[in-house]
Amino acid sequence: MLKALLARAHQGHRTTAYPDGEPPALPERFRGAPTLDPSRCPEGCRSCADVCPTDAIGGDGSLSLDLGRCLFCTECVTACPEGAIAFTNDYRLATRRREELVARGQELALADALERNLRRLFGRSLKLRVVSAGDCNACSADVNVLGTIGWDLGRFGINYVASPRHADGLLITGPVTENMRLALQKTYDAVAPPKIVIAVGACAISGGPYAGHPEQHGGAASVVPVDLFIPGCPPHPLTILDGLLRLLGRIEDGSRAVSSRTA
Repeated sequence: MLKALLARAHQGHRTTAYPDGEPPALPERFRGAPTLDPSRCPEGCRSCADVCPTDAIGGDGSLSLDLGRCLFCTECVTACPEGAIAFTNDYRLATRRREELVARGQELALADALERNLRRLFGRSLKLRVVSAGDCNACSADVNVLGTIGWDLGRFGINYVASPRHADGLLITGPVTENMRLALQKTYDAVAPPKIVIAVGACAISGGPYAGHPEQHGGAASVVPVDLFIPGCPPHPLTILDGLLRLLGRIEDGSRAVSSRTA
């Protein structure tokens, strides 16, 4: 018993202080919010669009990047001879509306909070049923890691529950395969209103690399209404946590200060 107490004292406090303190340090290879400079694009150039594996880059003559489709692979950065696209270390990516995930060189919007009556209901206690609708387990892994001691999602009153009857909403990963479509619909129907839906990862937002395949449905919004989109492949746990806290009104800072580039 004494050894256990000494080991616990030696470990100390390991939970991140975010959002009250500084966010944890991110690895150099982390790729966050992109910056686009359409003025650098030569006329008629499609180098970045041609190498994008998910058609996330618009080919309509103006440079745009759909974060709902983006895999953050940086193939576009490598292909662009003019450096028109770069990824920063800004982890804040979640939005409330699908169209706000399309970057066109402007400052990207950040997710705003739920309506006041919903914040009153869910702000201190939010129970989520996680639905893996055909994901590769990458997004699920980063969703699960939020429950570990390093993040301790429960300190915000947010918990994952086993039954939709006990849930206030759904957290969905994966492109929604045909085999999971009916299960997702039934799970959504089993949650008592009012309820919220959170789509995590490129697959859950747009189908990701599986978009267009006949055995998937192009993301959660094709089956159920979505209240929060968290892009990434997979999203970093910090990105997911930031999106959840913004949805609940725990983070009200709407500014986005892109500080540095990683590519």
